Amino acid sequence: MKRTAIAIKEQDNVATAITDIQAGQEATVGVGEETIVIPVTQDIAYGHKFALRAIAKGEAVLKYNCVIGRATCEITPGQHAHVHNMESLRGRGDLD
Repeated sequence: MKRTAIAIKEQDNVATAITDIQAGQEATVGVGEETIVIPVTQDIAYGHKFALRAIAKGEAVLKYNCVIGRATCEITPGQHAHVHNMESLRGRGDLD
């Protein structure tokens, strides 16, 4: 199967699209040596992220097994993960 998205670490809860993926399609995600299939619920543009599993409001969003943000609402599997449903935690001077 040709991969359409990647997740670098098994702990990641988002994957990055390596091609445009249309809503209703299944994304073929490479996670290390494994490949999983996730139904995508929204259009995902090349380079954008989508949830691999449910991410609860307030939960850390993990990419490369690093926290890249926090969910501002529930993000369902296959849903676009971006500024409309997560906030960045990088480069902020107001967080300890």
